[in-house]
Amino acid sequence: MATITQPRNTAHPASVAARRKTLDTTAKYVLLTLFTLTWLLPILATVLTSFRTMDDIAVNGFWSIPEKFTLEQFKAAWIAARVRQYLLNSFIITIPSLLGMLFLSSLSAYALARFKFKGNLLVYFMYVGGTMLPFQILLLPVFRLTNRLGLYDTYGALILIHIAFQLGFCTFVLRNFMRTVPGEILDAARVDGCGEFRIYWQMMLPLSLPALAALATAAILTFMGHWNEFLQPFIFLNDKNKYTLAIGIKYFQEVAGNVDSMEHRQNILMAASVMMTAPIILLFFLAQRYFVRGIVMSGIKG
Repeated sequence: MATITQPRNTAHPASVAARRKTLDTTAKYVLLTLFTLTWLLPILATVLTSFRTMDDIAVNGFWSIPEKFTLEQFKAAWIAARVRQYLLNSFIITIPSLLGMLFLSSLSAYALARFKFKGNLLVYFMYVGGTMLPFQILLLPVFRLTNRLGLYDTYGALILIHIAFQLGFCTFVLRNFMRTVPGEILDAARVDGCGEFRIYWQMMLPLSLPALAALATAAILTFMGHWNEFLQPFIFLNDKNKYTLAIGIKYFQEVAGNVDSMEHRQNILMAASVMMTAPIILLFFLAQRYFVRGIVMSGIKG
């Protein structure tokens, strides 16, 4: 009696594993692509609306290909929405805040890491403890302090507040790394006649490049946070000429009456939003190499 033998699976386990890995990788990329497109959809809508007229949208539909691109919305946003003034105000507040935070945090980290004095750990723990308190909890005492010092409704108030609330984390990162630098190198520099500031500037900072790369990542994120900040300028600024871009766009949306219609106003708001986002995108592309290096050196892995 003849027997029927079933064909045996001759596929090599390694090839099966390789195909499975390829399928998993493909599925991940497809899923990530879908998520990315979904995330970019509102941005695409904002950009398209800022370059179109309301008549074009009404006739051809919101997602249609524009028949004509126009810069009239950007001109109106630059003048009517006062983006020119608000953009300058945002730079006046954000750039000094970022530079002051980097400079002061590196100085305080150097002092806490390399000098032994009474209360060193207490000061260090105060820095670390300050990072655990959100700004909303300290809003009332900070407001009263700012008002008593005569800093209310000034650029200086926001600059000092930004620096103070970011100083603890950056000092924490740099102090722990500066402690790993051999003390013999610094002692040799002192024997050669170097002052403490020169040691800090010409030796400690170059030796702390890995930590500074990680700090550059935090600096980019800090710049983005300060640039988009709404609550602090809203609380501490009263003069409309000193509004940052985030507050200025909101103010224009609520009270501006020097545009043709509400629909036209929305196109101007879209153009103003694009102009507000442009410096962040430009900063990311210019500092992308340092941003990625900072993430790698900080040990953050996906």
